[in-house]
Amino acid sequence: MSNPIVEKPKLEPQARESRLWMPERVLFTPAALAEPWGQQILSRVQALNLPIEELPRNRLTGLRGSDERETYNNSKRTLAVVTTPPSAFKLSPIPPSADWQFHIAEGCPAHCQYCYLAGSLSGPPVIRVFANLPQILDNLTKYEQAGHRTTYEVSCYTDPLAIEHLTGSLEMCIRHFGTREKGYLRWVSKFDAVDKLLDLPHNSHTRCRMSVNAAPISGRFEGGTASVSARLQALRRLALPRSKGGGSYPVGLVIAPIMPIENWRSHYHRLFDQISEALDFECDLTFELISHRFTPGSKEVLQKWYPHTQLDMDEATRSIKRNKFGGTKYVYNADTMKQLRCFFESEIAKRFSIARVLYWT
Repeated sequence: MSNPIVEKPKLEPQARESRLWMPERVLFTPAALAEPWGQQILSRVQALNLPIEELPRNRLTGLRGSDERETYNNSKRTLAVVTTPPSAFKLSPIPPSADWQFHIAEGCPAHCQYCYLAGSLSGPPVIRVFANLPQILDNLTKYEQAGHRTTYEVSCYTDPLAIEHLTGSLEMCIRHFGTREKGYLRWVSKFDAVDKLLDLPHNSHTRCRMSVNAAPISGRFEGGTASVSARLQALRRLALPRSKGGGSYPVGLVIAPIMPIENWRSHYHRLFDQISEALDFECDLTFELISHRFTPGSKEVLQKWYPHTQLDMDEATRSIKRNKFGGTKYVYNADTMKQLRCFFESEIAKRFSIARVLYWT
């Protein structure tokens, strides 16, 4: 690990203009078109004049290229509107992020070279959106226990804000949870198109989070996303008090993946300066701190997707962490993790006295 430097790193350039992702192909299965929500999505993409293909069967084909890189490129330009399989209605717990996870989509249009979806989702990384959203939301109620607060994470397999202009599904989720007595929604994004969410009747039952990182990491490894500055300004708009709708949202920051890059203390100190500047008022704020890790499977996939990546995935410099199912992850060694954790928790305690750190991992 590098020693801290005295000089302050250059500030991140002014927030670059964020562009909405527009797929080059939009595929609809017959089952998706049979759903009222699928028809709503169809109307949205028609209004954007996007090329639409109605598939003859409920299968996605023709996405593979001559190699993994071409398959990746084809998939990342494709939005497929499908229905979720019956197995998805059995929810899985996802501590420490939330009690349960559910999915309104799978896949993400961003190009993050450390992508946590690599190795988690099978097949080409096409962005799949689920047209049977009302049934998905209705299914959640069986997981709520009377008198107990229940939290649901909707960002495990997608960035819901990145595709919201195409689907409207995040808005529907926020409205749904605004009517629940003990159900709470959580989502996280690297995009910034939040204006249409600001006045929704969320009833403080949705926590909106932005994923951020130090400038050298976000600039090098997070292709196709909004700048960190733009994300923080979006979070500011969500957290500011409002006279209409549901008022200010509870908000959060996911700092991930944390990496001990050269001069890491100085770079992350500047990130906290940016956060302090954006959230210079009291708000309901949480932090989630996630160090970089990878699995043998995700490393293999990422190196095929990004053959020239400079992402550090050297197993020799890592410690092995095994889960209860026998899976292997490569994480930083104990001394590095201790230094990183102490720094981040100290910075947050000094700058955000009423914020909560939900977890370090």
